[in-house]
Amino acid sequence: MDKKERSFFFVSKIVSATWSAAYSDIPVVPHVAQTERAAIKSCAMQTKDALDKLDRSILRCLQANGRETYDVIGEQVGLSPSAVLRRVKRLEEAGVIDRYVALVKPESVGLGLTAYLNVRLEKATESHKRNPMDVFRAAVQTWPEVVECASLTGEMDYLLRVVVADMAHYSRFIMETLLKHPSVQDCKTSFVLDHVKATTAVPV
Repeated sequence: MDKKERSFFFVSKIVSATWSAAYSDIPVVPHVAQTERAAIKSCAMQTKDALDKLDRSILRCLQANGRETYDVIGEQVGLSPSAVLRRVKRLEEAGVIDRYVALVKPESVGLGLTAYLNVRLEKATESHKRNPMDVFRAAVQTWPEVVECASLTGEMDYLLRVVVADMAHYSRFIMETLLKHPSVQDCKTSFVLDHVKATTAVPV
């Protein structure tokens, strides 16, 4: 082996070792040609910010059980616990995983009535007043009965999901809080009879 061949061999070994360390958490099918693996990893490097199949599998596991151990997740997705940990940390840092919470059943804490309220705000205000939408958005954050608020297109401006103990509690919220707010013009309410489907998991 002459000097040129030895130099090429040395560089090839370094590139191979670096590649293996960087992508050790990605399963590789045995006997796949090195050139094919290199092409796959090159593609992965170009789309490193996108979610791959392993990321999505991990997210499905965590959405089903946010306290699942990395060992169990690793067994389900085909990775080592340390590889799962690295991916979860990356998903957290990227903001894909927002936070971890405990989901409380409203009925178990005495909140047996759920209602959806369509709210219309006043459109015209005096020039010195704040925008009614800004005032309403700020107020909603302080109302514990409102567990979700979404801005809508169409005739109504907002949709509120309200969780209360009973009709008396609902009536107090409507009369003493919502309709007394200066930005609210009127509202329409629909009560939930049965929860056919309720999930916090998004399809990934």
